Amino acid sequence: MRQFEMRRRIFLGGLLLATVSGGRSTAAAPVVGKAAKIRGNVRRRQGGDEERLAIGGAVLDKDYVLTSSNSFADLALSETRILLGPQTELLIDSYIAGQGGTLELGLGRMVFDRPEGLPKTDVAVRTAFGMIGVRGTKFFCGPSRAAFAVFVEHGVVSVQGGGVTRTVAAGQGVDINRPGAAPSEPTRWGHARIRQAYASVGLR
Repeated sequence: MRQFEMRRRIFLGGLLLATVSGGRSTAAAPVVGKAAKIRGNVRRRQGGDEERLAIGGAVLDKDYVLTSSNSFADLALSETRILLGPQTELLIDSYIAGQGGTLELGLGRMVFDRPEGLPKTDVAVRTAFGMIGVRGTKFFCGPSRAAFAVFVEHGVVSVQGGGVTRTVAAGQGVDINRPGAAPSEPTRWGHARIRQAYASVGLR
């Protein structure tokens, strides 16, 4: 997994450089959410500015959120929760409350959680392993049992990688063994693997 993480770090580093060079300043970026819960050392970076993110702190469009070892973040983007595990790097590339946007997971793991019954929003989660298309759902993505994995608790997501698109339904997950590889066929996950995945972002 160390090789996977290094590739994702390089991938996100290039994207971050492009974002910074685009010239959008922190002051001009709209607020898209807040930090609902923070455990440990969590920081937000935008342009040349970096600060520690505290409970209740604003999260802005184009923010780059980083968690340290043994640290967790629970971000509220309107009705949607984004939970980040330790040593995770997330870029909020573009996001509009109630409409959707694009997130970039460069390292680590996250859970996207939008309660059932709310209007659907179009969200794309980019990773070095592929693209995840979301429309109002709850899912995990990140390292799981020596692979990058996506697991869906409710709703449906599409996972694209290696020229292949898989539709993943509730209770199912897929594995991607390396960047550029195709996702596996969806399979049902057992309770032990689900608990392990959620525990990695601080959910019990």
